[in-house]
Amino acid sequence: MAELYGVCVPVCSVFDNNETIDETGYLAHVDAMLEAGVHIILACGGTGEFAYLRPEEKRRLIEITAKHVEGKAAFVAQTSAISLRDTIEATLHAIDHGADAVMVLPPYFEGPDADGVYHHFEQVARASSIPLMVYNIPVHSGFDITPDFFSRLLEIDGIDYIKDSTGDLIRIQELIQTGGKIFNGGDPITYPSLAAGCVGCVWGAVNFLPREAVQLYQLVKENNLNAANELWQRLLPSQLFIWSHVYNSSVKAAAEHRGFSVGNCRAPVLPLGREDALNLQRSLGYF
Repeated sequence: MAELYGVCVPVCSVFDNNETIDETGYLAHVDAMLEAGVHIILACGGTGEFAYLRPEEKRRLIEITAKHVEGKAAFVAQTSAISLRDTIEATLHAIDHGADAVMVLPPYFEGPDADGVYHHFEQVARASSIPLMVYNIPVHSGFDITPDFFSRLLEIDGIDYIKDSTGDLIRIQELIQTGGKIFNGGDPITYPSLAAGCVGCVWGAVNFLPREAVQLYQLVKENNLNAANELWQRLLPSQLFIWSHVYNSSVKAAAEHRGFSVGNCRAPVLPLGREDALNLQRSLGYF
C-alpha cells in the first residue's frame, strides 16, 4: 500500500444554479489542484460539503474523482456515516472504485460511547482492504479522539493515520508522540504542525492556494524553515479569517476571488456578506 503524505485537498463540490452537481466544473477544479502538484485528492470531505450531499451524489463524486485522478495523485474518499452498516457500504464502494484510503468520522449525532466508537472503527477497518484515516473534528462530531484513544485505535490493523482538526498545536504534538501518522486539519496551525513532524495536512484552503500549499510543504521537507515561515506569514491572515467565519463559504469565496470557479455552497449555507467578503479579500492581498 502506498504511503500517504503531503498536501491533501478536500476538494470543493461544485454546483450549478439549480444546486445540481456540476461535474464538468468539479473535474476542472480537480485538474487545477493536480496541476499545482497537490499530493492527495480527497472527495466528499467537509470542504466538499458532504453533509449536504445525497448518498447517490457522494457515490457519484467518488466514482468520477477516482477515474479522473487515475494515479496522478493519491485518492482518498471520505465515507463517514452515522451507522456502521452505511459506513462499511460506503467504504466498500470507495474500494471498488480505486480509492487509496478512506477517511472516517466517529459516529455522530447522539453517537455511542468510547467503546462503541472503537467498535465502529474496528469493524470498518476489518471490512476494508485499504488504509483508514481517522477524522477528528469534535466540534462537529461530538466525540474527541484524544491521543490516548488514538493510541488504542493504532492497535487495529489498517489504522495508521489521523486527520486532527482541533486547531490545537499541543494536541498535534501529543498525537505525533503516539507514533501514528498525523495529518493536521487546523488551517491556522498548518506551518507549525508540519514543522513539528506531521506527515501532511488535510487543508481546505488548498482550494484557493494550491501552489502555495505545495511550496510550503516542500520548504518544510527541505528544512528551509526561514523561507517556509516567510511564506506562511503571507498566508496566515487568510487562514485566520476562514477559521473564524463560516468555513465553506469563506473557502469558496476565496477560491472565486483567486480565479478558481467553485461557485457558492449548497443551501442553507449562504455566501459571505459584503463586509466579510471585503475583509476576506484584504486578507488575500498578502500573497
